[in-house]
Amino acid sequence: MSSRKSRAEVEQRRQAVLRHVGKGGEVRIDDLAARLGVSLMTMHRDLDDLHERKLLHKRRAVAIALSTVDIESSLQFRENMHREAKAAIGEELRHHVAPGSTVLLDCGSTLFPLARLLGQTEDTHVITNSLRVAYLLSESSTQVTLLGDRFYPEFESCAGPEVVRQLERFHVDVAFLTATCVHEGRLSHPMREYAENKEAFVHSARRAVLAVDHSKFGRSATYAHGDVSGYDTLITDDAAPPGETAVAQSLGVKVHAVAQTWDDA
Repeated sequence: MSSRKSRAEVEQRRQAVLRHVGKGGEVRIDDLAARLGVSLMTMHRDLDDLHERKLLHKRRAVAIALSTVDIESSLQFRENMHREAKAAIGEELRHHVAPGSTVLLDCGSTLFPLARLLGQTEDTHVITNSLRVAYLLSESSTQVTLLGDRFYPEFESCAGPEVVRQLERFHVDVAFLTATCVHEGRLSHPMREYAENKEAFVHSARRAVLAVDHSKFGRSATYAHGDVSGYDTLITDDAAPPGETAVAQSLGVKVHAVAQTWDDA
């Protein structure tokens, strides 16, 4: 019987490598191989892959974690972290979209799985400020409107007052938003333009759904954009801090914590 690992198992191991390197800051490659029970050759392949994806730095004999600044500014890093949680959240978000709806999608990586699924939903019109979302839907029959203003490469999206002005022309049935930081129900973002856009997105729709994986809780950034009470529903995963979800419920928000298929916390 072949011992070859599936792609999912390989990715799970590589996510474990990221966790160990993130905690240690700098870890010897032979120590990583021993910790995860794989050969040195396999560990080098894993690290080469993660280095090419710009998720860590591989140097002679060691793996080095990205700096906090690198992580916050790297959409690719955020997209590859907590992938199983985000996939499960995306499946749940899909149930909030009816055929024929006009849907607003924020630019956070937590919504990328939903964007892929919306390509299979009939007669949906997606409005977004995210180039990645538009690209994910480019081969589907979904109608896409891209909102434009200043382009920020680190987020692969646009933000600014022009985004809000363009949005005023549409009637949005449901808006799906993410949050970079959630602390005791309060929401914040490191960039003012995105914080202001998120506030406008919430007010533009009949219903607003917040999608946040567990890693975003307990964090704060410079620019506030309201609190979770502005949303009808919060979708997170089962590793979310109970105290944070309890705050959301106390503010009248419906909370749904989806189960992950494996733990990538």
